[in-house]
Amino acid sequence: MQGRPPANAEIAAQLDQLASLLELAGAGPYTARAYRRAADLIRSTPAPVAELVRTGRARELRGIGPGIDRRLRELVETGQIAELRELEREVSPELAGLGRFLGVSVKRMLEIGRVLGVRTLAELREAADEGRLREVPGIGPETERKLLASLARDPGTRSVALPLHRSRPLVGAIAETLGGIPAGDPRRWRDASERLAVVVSAERDEPVLERFARLPQIVAVVERGERRALGVTVEGVPVELVVAEPRRLGTELVRATGSPEWVAAHEPLPDAPDEEGVFGALGLEPVPPELREAHAPAAAELVEVADVRGDLHCHSTWSDGKATILEMGRAARERRYEYLAICDHTVSVGAVPGLDADGVRRQAEEIAAANEELAPFRLLRGTECDIRRDGSLDLPGDVLAGLDWVQASVHGGQRGSREELTKRVLTALESPYVSCLSHPTGRLINHRPPNAVDLEAVLARLAEQGRAVEVNGLPDRLDLRDEHVRLAREAGVSIVCSTDAHSTRGLGNIELSVATARRGGAAPSDVLNTRPLDEVLARRFGG
Repeated sequence: MQGRPPANAEIAAQLDQLASLLELAGAGPYTARAYRRAADLIRSTPAPVAELVRTGRARELRGIGPGIDRRLRELVETGQIAELRELEREVSPELAGLGRFLGVSVKRMLEIGRVLGVRTLAELREAADEGRLREVPGIGPETERKLLASLARDPGTRSVALPLHRSRPLVGAIAETLGGIPAGDPRRWRDASERLAVVVSAERDEPVLERFARLPQIVAVVERGERRALGVTVEGVPVELVVAEPRRLGTELVRATGSPEWVAAHEPLPDAPDEEGVFGALGLEPVPPELREAHAPAAAELVEVADVRGDLHCHSTWSDGKATILEMGRAARERRYEYLAICDHTVSVGAVPGLDADGVRRQAEEIAAANEELAPFRLLRGTECDIRRDGSLDLPGDVLAGLDWVQASVHGGQRGSREELTKRVLTALESPYVSCLSHPTGRLINHRPPNAVDLEAVLARLAEQGRAVEVNGLPDRLDLRDEHVRLAREAGVSIVCSTDAHSTRGLGNIELSVATARRGGAAPSDVLNTRPLDEVLARRFGG
């Protein structure tokens, strides 16, 4: 390969692009998921991955198998992945991205492109204005009407929600390449990002706009004006570029970061080269990005990742985790934690392996052996105990009484009625051995809405009992979400920021959990696991 080796962000972008095109081409979901996981891994790897590839050490990274290793070698040695180039010719990422952006199925969009001979939004609009859409088989008057309405909408009003763990790397990689700053929803740590933005400081905008249009992440530029452009990814996600004059960088960054309602409430924004200057001219203390929302709570102090002393919810190979208890403990100790709770599933969860009472007792021996090696760091004996449909817990009381930490969770039956789910959770909380309620609303972002549980009634009961509620850091959950964190704080319920990690890398999701708690206004004093171990253990069964 000629020139400098690709940076980690560039390699990850190529793998993400390949994953998207494999999906569009009909490859199995596990294949695309493997490439996305590899992209996430490479982004978070401190060492230059290109050098690991060149020296034959890429497979030392957990999750890089032989197939992905071959693609990485090809990319580092030749500057491209042949399969990716071939898929780009066959699938047309530009048309796929435009289709998703417009709300049209990828299959239909590719057919429109083939029949009408169009590849860009401008060409599609021209064909539509000429009345040619009905030349495409299957497009009748109603479909034509919907397409024309979609084409007529302001591009800035379209939204394709992207989960936070994908939106932040995306805008981060674009910003890094352009020498800019990530903004929009990802900078506010919004759980599902609709507005993605990057702000770049430059006297001249044209060179930056040209570089933006050529980025591998951007398959089409659907709008371009003075100092601004709107690009689309292959997933149909719009990304806004703002090229700010240096004297107005702070102004444009504040505007591109805050929610529309929050920004409107502070307009007109004064010109300033940095955000501190903007807030100073407005007579305000600087507002953290997480709180630049219309109804964000006021907060004098917000919890930081550095405040967290330990993670109270993770899994090991005893259930569905990917790492042993000792490996999880070592990884937590490397994060300078004081403690980590091993909370493997119980048998009633069904979909994954779980532990019965005997399994929990046997696991204690392995935890004790690991603690001998890791001391003074402490692994806690815990469980993620399933709440059965009748509200009973999945382990007997004498087993739960001997544990250091008990997470109680609802898994199956998330579609139950408000009455059923609330009764189920409140019945479980009658047990004296519950430490914390896990992911109370059961949501999966973009896949499953929150369940119908009466959260205020549950929080009131937790407050009475002195028990905690979890902000689960799994990227697809982030449950409690921001507005519910505020409700928990108002009810006087302690929050636990945990990751529900199923691997050593998963412990890094504490950043997502803490950011979500911050969006709800949580201070260090609101978060139980910012406290020393003896205080946590004193609260393990409420009080």
